[in-house]
Amino acid sequence: MRIAPSRSRILRGGTAAVAAAALVALGAVPALAADPEPDLGVGTIAPVKGLQPESSFSTPLTFLNKGEAEVPEVWVTYAVSPGLKADETYKNCTYYTVTSHDEMPASNVASCKISQPLKPGVVYGTAKPVSLKALDSAFRDDLRVTVGVDEPGPGDGGSTEPVPGTGDPLTLVEKGPASDADRTNHPEPYAGADVTAANTADFALTGDERKGKVGAEVTATVKFANKGPARVQGARDRSVTTVDIRIPEGTSVVKPHGFCDAVTRTHYRCGTSQSWVDVNGGESYPFVLRVDKAVGRTTGEVSFTGQERPFDRNAENDTAQIVIDTGKDEDTSGSSGGTGGSSSTGGAGTAGSTGTTGSTGTTGSTGSSGGSAGTGGSTTGGATPQTGGNLAATGSDSTGPLIGMAAAAVAAGGGILWAVRRRSAAHGS
Repeated sequence: MRIAPSRSRILRGGTAAVAAAALVALGAVPALAADPEPDLGVGTIAPVKGLQPESSFSTPLTFLNKGEAEVPEVWVTYAVSPGLKADETYKNCTYYTVTSHDEMPASNVASCKISQPLKPGVVYGTAKPVSLKALDSAFRDDLRVTVGVDEPGPGDGGSTEPVPGTGDPLTLVEKGPASDADRTNHPEPYAGADVTAANTADFALTGDERKGKVGAEVTATVKFANKGPARVQGARDRSVTTVDIRIPEGTSVVKPHGFCDAVTRTHYRCGTSQSWVDVNGGESYPFVLRVDKAVGRTTGEVSFTGQERPFDRNAENDTAQIVIDTGKDEDTSGSSGGTGGSSSTGGAGTAGSTGTTGSTGTTGSTGSSGGSAGTGGSTTGGATPQTGGNLAATGSDSTGPLIGMAAAAVAAGGGILWAVRRRSAAHGS
């Protein structure tokens, strides 16, 4: 967004005010007063709705010098979110892309030097509406316009190399003296509007399948992906979606992913690192699980929750499963249990040996069942997508400290932006 340069100017103005106050406090009087900042305004921009992807549209822009002195030249900058781009370029403008940074999405920017004066109290408009294009990923996008006397820059986010336009210059024409309504409609040196397109996006979940014997730790990874065609921008400072993860029976959580909070010991709710998701973008949520009990193949359900997704027309990949093969449950076989307690099994080991070896023989009986789980092996199971299924997990979790997180997670509803956890997750997961 190109609001950042305006904020920088406000910050510099505030710093200058503090410095001036310090000089007065020291008994010094500045030799020259700073020139007042021009009072410029951008007119309200009407929202654009119902665009078709790959179509063009245009929007008129107006500006007002609300001060008392003429402004010799101005910089007009318009920026659009990644689903849009300039459809026509002007030779007095440069074009570049500001990459996403912190919690700000990327934007396509046009910065134009208007070398003509703006008289005080006069409304100006672009000689013709600015032409923009909706890309095939367009959906929930926006347009932001600023006007100022300083050349804007990309800020701290960095940008691609500016490229000059090739068309006729962007010029302004007088619209007439400003009325009271005009002054009301040009309140700030920036303005914006939502631009929406008729598009869809397929949000998909992928589960995981692992094997592990009792006592082993396995890592199961749930994945969320946006298969497009639209890029989806959600509400600012909120996760673009929320994923519910139920832990399989017979396992407990050793380490959850940093974007996830515990609702209960067997139920986690996971957010996203940003308030948007690009096409083919998404999140991965690895969970380290401990196998506590051999219960065979055990499953936990994964599903979307929270925000409605009317743009997602494919429900087949909206659920998935975590599957853990924990091996045979030795407690379910009465004959196996009897054999385990039988002296013949212990005797078959080294009955002629010491009592200690006999005790080991008893352990060996347990080891026989453990060997069955061991056949399932370590965590070598490949991640295979598991769609469908509505099995709610009922497994237990010994990570008691996570219970205290449940109230905060429910209150947040999984909707808050997980930026702090994202940074911690980047170092800890």
